[in-house]
Amino acid sequence: MLPHAVETYAENFKLDPVFCTGKRTVAKPGTVMACDVSLIDFSELGEADVVIGGPPCQDFSIVRGPSWDRRGIEVVRGRLYAHFVRALVALKPKAFVFENVPGLVSANGGLAYKIILDDFQRLNIRWDEVKKAIGIGGNGAGRAEGYEVVYSDVADFSALGVPQRRKRLLVVGVRRDLVRSIEDLWRMKAALQEALSGRRWLFRHFPLTPLEVFEGDRLDKLHHAYREVMEEWRGVWEEVGTPRAWEWKREVWDRLTFDVVEDYLLANKAPRSGLDEALKQHEEVLRELGYLGVPVSSLRLPDGTTDVPQDEKSVLERMRRIPPGENHEFVRGTKWEVEGKGISLVYRRLHPLKPSYTIVAYGGGGTHGYHYRRSRATLTLRERARLQTFPDSFIFSGTASRIRAQIGEAVPPLASKRLAEALAVVLKELV
Repeated sequence: MLPHAVETYAENFKLDPVFCTGKRTVAKPGTVMACDVSLIDFSELGEADVVIGGPPCQDFSIVRGPSWDRRGIEVVRGRLYAHFVRALVALKPKAFVFENVPGLVSANGGLAYKIILDDFQRLNIRWDEVKKAIGIGGNGAGRAEGYEVVYSDVADFSALGVPQRRKRLLVVGVRRDLVRSIEDLWRMKAALQEALSGRRWLFRHFPLTPLEVFEGDRLDKLHHAYREVMEEWRGVWEEVGTPRAWEWKREVWDRLTFDVVEDYLLANKAPRSGLDEALKQHEEVLRELGYLGVPVSSLRLPDGTTDVPQDEKSVLERMRRIPPGENHEFVRGTKWEVEGKGISLVYRRLHPLKPSYTIVAYGGGGTHGYHYRRSRATLTLRERARLQTFPDSFIFSGTASRIRAQIGEAVPPLASKRLAEALAVVLKELV
């Protein structure tokens, strides 16, 4: 619905932008639409191979607070998933991919998730009920086909090579009339489970790191950069002077070897066995993303995403006392303390050798994400984009806050690609 996001999408994928005016609009091939989905008519698109989507997640997300505040399908916004169902009925794709936050599984005591899966699997039976939920009368979009759900689980994208701990619920369905046998069904399930669990790679034990995607090289070639980063933090415990700071010295600093590989294994509790192959996979992904040999600091891009943010002096001073992997709690009880902050993501610094925490789209002071270098505070938008695995050739439209939202709302492109590769194998077996 947001024009700046539509402009970004249209420009990067060479599509025609369509801005709806509050009335029914027919979807055309080759377009990207800024519309209320309830006003979009899918009828002229014909049949599709795949439909991909996910409703706004605010009413399902555990970030919103206790269960009584997650009304899910009880509110109109939570029922927007029904328009995804409408698209399935209209387009009759061979397969669909439905993405959402993990909190959907437990929203409404698990009822929302159960209803949504039931709608997919028994669409020919449930379509009349779904139509009522979104106010469609008569025959609606046409005859409904049921779908076999071949994958439904929470995937951690760091296991797929994304340098970020980002968990999302994925549901993949295949049109039931295309499934020839129970053996085919189980083969599809096994293929998607293997691909989306990350078992084909070694990233579950050896995750890609912010240091690598920012510096543009694999871990074992970044000894100098790593040592330089960590040496900046020598003595921070004396400056802060709290019991928490001295504990960090004992538990973290005193255990550092300043050897990038040794400290990586320690930080991630990773085994030494398999490391050589894992580093080859790191290099392959860096090359695939276009980051290999291209430090993010060397980029100068026209969308402003490489501009270093101008932080307030108070933020810079606070962040100079919060070392990698720590947050605002590190300076509690000092003159750099943040009043009224009680959640861990506030003023949290990246660790150079651990996957980033989840990149978010919105939020006030302290939620912008902070660099592991002591001389830096807020991440650039391009650094955030790299943690999300956007290629550097992807140019964003809009103000800084709007670009931040586009980056944070996105499914990491590398995770999308891995899902697409696995689904392509399944689709080839259907034809």
